[in-house]
Amino acid sequence: MFKFKSRKKKKGKSRTEEPTLTRKELAQLKRQRSAARKKFIQTVSICFACIVLLGVPLSLIVNVKMAMAVALGLPVMFFSYQYPRLSLWFFLIYMPFSGTVVYWVVGGNAIFQLAKDAFYLPAALALAVECYRNKKNFLYPKDLKMTLGLLLFCALMTLLIVNGSMQFLWDSCSAIADPSVGKNCKEKFPLLQGLLGLKVLAGYVPLMFSAYLLIDTKKKLLWVTRTHVILAITCCVLNIIQYQLLRSGICPSTEALGVTGDDLFKASLDAKCLVGGALTYTPSQGQIRLPGTFVSPWHWAWFLNSNSALTFATAFSDPSFLWRIGGMLGMGVVFISAVISGQRIATILVPAIIVTLLILTGQVANLKRFLPIAVILSLLLTVAAANNPELIQERLNSTVERISHAPPHKFIQEQFQWSIDEQRGPLGRGLGTGTNSTRMFGHAVLIETFHPKLLYEMGWAGLLAFIIFTSHIAYLTFKHYRKVKDKSLRSFGSSFWVFIFILSFFPYWYPLDTDPVCVYYWFFAGVIFRLPEIDKEEQKKLKAARESELQLPPKRRKKAKQRVA
Repeated sequence: MFKFKSRKKKKGKSRTEEPTLTRKELAQLKRQRSAARKKFIQTVSICFACIVLLGVPLSLIVNVKMAMAVALGLPVMFFSYQYPRLSLWFFLIYMPFSGTVVYWVVGGNAIFQLAKDAFYLPAALALAVECYRNKKNFLYPKDLKMTLGLLLFCALMTLLIVNGSMQFLWDSCSAIADPSVGKNCKEKFPLLQGLLGLKVLAGYVPLMFSAYLLIDTKKKLLWVTRTHVILAITCCVLNIIQYQLLRSGICPSTEALGVTGDDLFKASLDAKCLVGGALTYTPSQGQIRLPGTFVSPWHWAWFLNSNSALTFATAFSDPSFLWRIGGMLGMGVVFISAVISGQRIATILVPAIIVTLLILTGQVANLKRFLPIAVILSLLLTVAAANNPELIQERLNSTVERISHAPPHKFIQEQFQWSIDEQRGPLGRGLGTGTNSTRMFGHAVLIETFHPKLLYEMGWAGLLAFIIFTSHIAYLTFKHYRKVKDKSLRSFGSSFWVFIFILSFFPYWYPLDTDPVCVYYWFFAGVIFRLPEIDKEEQKKLKAARESELQLPPKRRKKAKQRVA
């Protein structure tokens, strides 16, 4: 980190002396390194001891998977609290592969689907405590306090009054809950269902403030965007291999497993192949739904939708030409995966998001720089389409059939009308009662659009509070990225903002309830809020570089300008 320069000057060369560290400063630096090394050794030792002391006895008392969950979960949470920034990086990298780990490594236990939060939640708590100790604000920008407070107030009122009455009052339970499960309401846990519903609704909001603290330099911004390009390419290549294994018969199709009737059209864990979780592949019926590296096809579809925006940002904003090529390659494989995976929403949204980004970010004017790469990718996609005409035709037919059978605007309208008819009070039917992931604690109805789901769970007040909050985020992120002067940073900001804007008001299905898209939404909102401060540091560096150039002779000044350019 520090370079120690000699104080001697060479004759005939003018150079500025760099300050050397004093003996006292060197001793202090040595003590800091020693303390950091000691802390790391102690932390790892405590984690290892916890795994041994908890894992062995628990494996004898309960089943092995539960023992693993406790023995590994507690040390991971402790390590994440001690090293929050490192844990957040690991959280972002691990998340795309979490479905593969859950179903191929630990056997699909539901509790392991929450394992990624063992990295995120303690890290966010540690950063909040760090800000408190240093008398800094964890919640940034401060303008969000009002709208976030309004959302939390409405959510907590629903949790305490509606879910609480369902938990403790028999009459209220029978009146508010679904009549078909009225007698079983006491056997369920509506309050726990509400707590999990609150976690799904707003559990990743602190990630926005954590990202603001984590991405504090341009170098880290480039690191996170380039890492996501690598993750997108890796996961999509695995998805393409998954498709080829199914197509070649190496992995059995859904029919080959002896499935009949309506189950031919349902994703099943019995048919999983190579990576990820539940899938369905019934070529005789033209049915395919691939999960990629995630737990289900739905999660994979929104990973593709998210990365259409993230790879676009690198392709058009990264200062390195090679990484811009990598971003274009990432866009290509994301599009291929969207077609072969069989998810209609990805087939429609991936190209739609890219076109929207081209228009709203103004990158249409820069297309000529990428025309050769775009032509090559287009040729590759054309060859792939020519070799798989039946696949392309099936995707088109499936999409057209779905739109004609259930037009999106009518479908959303019907869902809203149903939620309105199901209202039993001003605070809704209870948090989590329309969220699939909470069904382990109580009855949950299937609502296939996000805003009607909020209306069903929290009533009109909760729905309006959430819309106000996301609208406020879209407005503030726009203001922040428009302050940026650095061309590359401003381009990144505009790409991230379009992604935030689309998801803030997207009415179809429930992206803000689903990882990884909800994770990317909150994380990159926090990155946008940090961009003006990163830009100030870059402007200071640029100003210092210009001042140092003025002190150089004309010939060396010219060479320095060429290096900067």
